[in-house]
Amino acid sequence: MIRSSAEGLLKRPLELSKVAELKALLPDVVEFAYIPRSDLRIHGEAVSQQNKRSNSPDFMLHPQSLAVNTPLGYRLPGHEEEEHVLVLEFAENFRTTKSGNLVDKRNQRFKDAVVELMKATPEGEVSMDLLQAAARDHIPVNPSAKKALLANESQNLIIPEPKDRPSIDDILLEIQKQQWYKNQIADRRTFKEKLAIEGLLVEPLSHTIQQALRESRNITSLYYHQAAAINAIVQRKHVIVSTSTASGKSVIYQVPLLKFLEENSNATAILIYPTKALAQDQRTALEQLLCACPGLQHIKVATYDGDTPQDHRRTIRETASVIFTNFDMLHASILPHEELWRTFIKNIKLVAVDELHYYSNLFGSHVAQIIRRFRRICAAVGNQRVVFVSCSATISKPSQHMKRLFGVEDVEEIVEDGAPSGKKDYLVWDPFNVKDMDSGIAKLGQSGPTWEAINLMIFLMIRGVRVILFCKFRRACELAMKALRQRLSAEGRLDVLAKVMPYRGGYSQEDRRRIEYEAFSGHLLGIVATNALELGVDIGVLDAVIMLGFPFGIANFRQQAGRAGRRSRDSLAVLVAEDLPIDRNYVKFPDKLYNQPMDDLSVDIESKVVIEAHLQCAAHEMPLSKDDAFYFGASLGELCDSKLRKDKDGWYHPHPKFLPYPAKHISIRGADDDKYTVIDVTKVGLPNGVPRIIEEIELSRAIFELYEGGVFMHQGLTFVVKEVSHDTKVARLVRADVNWITKPRDYTQVLPRYIIHHLDWTNRNVDAMQTHRIKEIARSPHRAYFGRVDVTTVVFGFRKIRGNKVLDIVDVDTPPYERQVTGFWFDVPKDLLGLLKEKHFNLAEAIHSASHAWMNRFALSPDLRTECKAAEKEYNKEESQRKRPARLILYDASRKGSVSAQAFDHSGEILRQAHDTVETCPCKDGCIHSATCSEGNDVASKMGALLILKALLNLDIDADSVATQFGSQGSETIVEATYIRPLDGVQVEPA
Repeated sequence: MIRSSAEGLLKRPLELSKVAELKALLPDVVEFAYIPRSDLRIHGEAVSQQNKRSNSPDFMLHPQSLAVNTPLGYRLPGHEEEEHVLVLEFAENFRTTKSGNLVDKRNQRFKDAVVELMKATPEGEVSMDLLQAAARDHIPVNPSAKKALLANESQNLIIPEPKDRPSIDDILLEIQKQQWYKNQIADRRTFKEKLAIEGLLVEPLSHTIQQALRESRNITSLYYHQAAAINAIVQRKHVIVSTSTASGKSVIYQVPLLKFLEENSNATAILIYPTKALAQDQRTALEQLLCACPGLQHIKVATYDGDTPQDHRRTIRETASVIFTNFDMLHASILPHEELWRTFIKNIKLVAVDELHYYSNLFGSHVAQIIRRFRRICAAVGNQRVVFVSCSATISKPSQHMKRLFGVEDVEEIVEDGAPSGKKDYLVWDPFNVKDMDSGIAKLGQSGPTWEAINLMIFLMIRGVRVILFCKFRRACELAMKALRQRLSAEGRLDVLAKVMPYRGGYSQEDRRRIEYEAFSGHLLGIVATNALELGVDIGVLDAVIMLGFPFGIANFRQQAGRAGRRSRDSLAVLVAEDLPIDRNYVKFPDKLYNQPMDDLSVDIESKVVIEAHLQCAAHEMPLSKDDAFYFGASLGELCDSKLRKDKDGWYHPHPKFLPYPAKHISIRGADDDKYTVIDVTKVGLPNGVPRIIEEIELSRAIFELYEGGVFMHQGLTFVVKEVSHDTKVARLVRADVNWITKPRDYTQVLPRYIIHHLDWTNRNVDAMQTHRIKEIARSPHRAYFGRVDVTTVVFGFRKIRGNKVLDIVDVDTPPYERQVTGFWFDVPKDLLGLLKEKHFNLAEAIHSASHAWMNRFALSPDLRTECKAAEKEYNKEESQRKRPARLILYDASRKGSVSAQAFDHSGEILRQAHDTVETCPCKDGCIHSATCSEGNDVASKMGALLILKALLNLDIDADSVATQFGSQGSETIVEATYIRPLDGVQVEPA
């Protein structure tokens, strides 16, 4: 109807090329593209549902059809042949109620654009010719037409091969000439290429190994660090190599492995990796090396992980010489059944642990005990010559970390990097501030960090640059992939879309293997990933990395940036800053990204909780004696006497409650074991239609992502949750092309508690509370408290959101997610509360920031959580019915964690360190921010945090010198904390 109206006014057919000229004149204001017809609706069509609540969301079932095949021959997973419509939309936000005024203002914008075009036209050229030439790039292609790409053979649809792509310098110059570029490059650093430094071997390699390296890897010489490591391994020394990303570290254990196999065909080895993707990558590389090595082609290697079918495991034990595994399998499958692996273990010559920096904090503490269990079994079967080799990205004190983790002393540390590297550019990209942007452009969604990251990714891909976009969270990964699908489909670039895939944890084994194959073989132009691909996976020819938001630490930043340039070519790493305080800090002080030292990796090898858990496992593998303190430390005797069972001969066995398999009771990653199965039931009821499992997600995520009517995203596709069974932990979804997402409305309540009863969530009753331990704070009358903490999360509704606009608010009825953990707390002194109120401090800001300040000084804080404050609640002017006690609470992230007990033991000294840091730190607020804050550090006050820390330490506070605050104030959500009754007999422990 709209097109016919326009043609009636023009008295001629409306040509797409003419409409495209409007887009060329005002590209940021005019949207001219094909979109799915479903995107025209705000709500889906109602599906009849008996006894449906009036406030439940509608959703729509779309007919399913086969995915299209692109001219490149790749199938677009989940891309249905849906109808598209061509839309011309003007994005203005003029404040007027008169249509005449709107038309006048629109006309004026076009007049101004025409004037600018004429002024910018070089002498001797015709403005109209330039406009028509530019318009050709804006003529949309209908994605619904299967032959759309075939019909358009224009040069601009040809994607250059990797070897033919433009240089990074040329691409950056081109970016800065784009109309959408608004000086977003806040900082650029260029690191020059580095030449290789070669090393020499003390014992030359055999001709066969030299041949294998030459034929499979084109290696004719070794870098300095490779040669130094191989020399040390040959001398039976344990080795750690800590060099830059993509420096060929895998060669340092693969070459000695080939030497061991040539010397003894019965030799075996275990290669351990933190992710399945990395293990797959390295297995392929070793197989190619073995196939090229005469005399070793018969050697069998195998992956032994959670995806390995049960009926294959016996064959692997009996026939494989090398297994690729992880510490989860070593803990739960190999060591508990050492009698089945005894021959393999007796012949182990080498154990390589890649990406050693991954193993720290609570997980690293568990791994340290697993390695000690492994060393004990090796010694028992007569194998005391196992060589341990580890590789890591650049970390501080690498040999110290390996010694603590492995429990060995003779470690050769190699840190001099001999690998070459290509020229590399680092950008800090500061997205154009939405406040300074035309509100109409913002309406089109052409704003914000995600849009700019996607825009950069598309710009690079169509120029042949292979890109990986790292997102911090799974949901961000799916939102980015959804945006890519929409943009590339609208622009008719199905050839590019066919070569982009998402990768994150949670996908099915089938999907994961498919994506890994495409990534490793170099078929992809782009990958949207979480940190599942942050580690040393060789993702083909990768030229650029885009990080959407600052990753969780400097080490993560450098690790992700290192994914690009793995072929010694010029490369690019871009940090797209989000609107979070920690990101803004690096925009303002970019030097920190390159100069800031990395924190020491922390492994607690003295935690009695962790040691006791693994003593139960070790005693099951082989009875313990007091002599095993050699492996497990001085606390073994005490723990064996109190926690294990002693037989008449003096041997210790597991406590009966851990039998028959103690390892099943020990979660080494601290993760919740419960998972929800996500099932696509779209085709159920259709011919040959069956339900399909698409994911398994942890209970802690399920509560926020699986609720009736909510939108769930998988590989960039949208599904609507139809039904959730919390009893069977199954969610049933239907595929629905909706143009909105949903965000849960929830709150989390963290309380020290004693007894858990059924809670009436209408009144939000709180049960009696109790304390297990009390500890003095040095030179202070105040105390630290330790006990049970009840963490309860309730999702009571969700918002339908498109862009930055809330379309609808929906109530849902879901059961609360309750978990009991251990934790500790500090009560804010009553007299300080009075001062803070008098000076108009926001109490939630002060408490939140003080909690972060404490965690920032504690090495194992990644395994702790605190009650992060949400701006939406704390700055709400309406009176809140849910009041929180004035208390700093820190608790274990996992129900099976033990870090809070160790933290409590050092609570007072960490409190003083936090105070000293905040008081002397010159930054505005960086020292009270946390990269892991679930609410983005929005609710923060450095001065408020400092006052709380001073009060708890009983330090002087000059009330007259404390400035009155004039910041964000909502209704008061904090009340004085009441004393929590301790257990009978609890004594106050000295500081």
